[in-house]
Amino acid sequence: MSDTVLVTGASGYIGSHIVANLLVKGRNVRAALRAPDDPERVDHLLALPVGEGGSLDVVKMDLFDAEEVKAAVAGCSDVIHAAAALYVGKSNPQKDVVDPSIIGTQNICDAIDATNCVKRLVHTSSTAAIRPTKYEDGTCFTSESWADDATIENNAYGLAKAGAEKLVREWHANKDENTRPRLVTIHPCVVFGPPLSKRHLGGSLSYVEALYKRTMPKSLPVHINIVDVRDVAESHVRALTDGEPCGRYLVIGGDMWMKDVAEILRTAYPERKWPKGVLPYSICMVAALFHPKMSVKWARSSLKRHCTFDATPAKQELNMTFRNPSESIIDSIPPISDNNWA
Repeated sequence: MSDTVLVTGASGYIGSHIVANLLVKGRNVRAALRAPDDPERVDHLLALPVGEGGSLDVVKMDLFDAEEVKAAVAGCSDVIHAAAALYVGKSNPQKDVVDPSIIGTQNICDAIDATNCVKRLVHTSSTAAIRPTKYEDGTCFTSESWADDATIENNAYGLAKAGAEKLVREWHANKDENTRPRLVTIHPCVVFGPPLSKRHLGGSLSYVEALYKRTMPKSLPVHINIVDVRDVAESHVRALTDGEPCGRYLVIGGDMWMKDVAEILRTAYPERKWPKGVLPYSICMVAALFHPKMSVKWARSSLKRHCTFDATPAKQELNMTFRNPSESIIDSIPPISDNNWA
């Protein structure tokens, strides 16, 4: 039996760090991505250091192509399904966000059934699958919660992540306990930390990029839970062997308001100008009417409200120690500035 780990979404922000983590540990990694001939997607992977005994094989895999998925899974003992579609800027969330998550996850499950070689499956979910749209201010969510009120209109990303996770859990529950793969799901929140490619600025790091470029004069009154991308990667790798079978692990380093992120960056990099202060709620609501990446529904549900997530199980059962969010925020900047990515 091969000890190869398939990582889907390997060119993405989280996926790339998972590949990096596995390679340093000397694992044989099969990195699956849609366009392996695109230098922007693959060059940073080929430049990663490889520990003794490790290897990297980059393969083409479109999650919509069942045969390509089956070929990628074949011969792998482990699968980390990290591929995801970002919601930011999508005009057709059903086609661009929900369908890739659901169809892609189904194809992964079908490929595991067809190849009969996978012993461990780690599925990348999200706190978006945990937090419902309606909640009491100050709520602390646990792994028992689901975003059951998510719809295509009010929370397409949450609908996609919760739907994909429910699919993989139902598939797993219907399999023979003695022969089915070990399954664990990992739930990151807003992910900061060093990007490995310019393409990685399109997701959670768009928060940091906006502050870096000063595209808004002040911070939004938004509260965020933060985890370091390196800790997200480590959580996935540990979940291959550690933690409870069928475990659902929230990975969180801490939480703060967006203005606090700006203050941390101002202190760490005083040579740059950073946004000061917070935009009034009323102005944010007006801006949401016209901004391509905001909506009034999002503004009403997100601005001036806060919640937290309980990462105690990940600390106890995966033995995770999470970086302080300040470190993650500060470490996000050098790759951006050194490479002129923004």
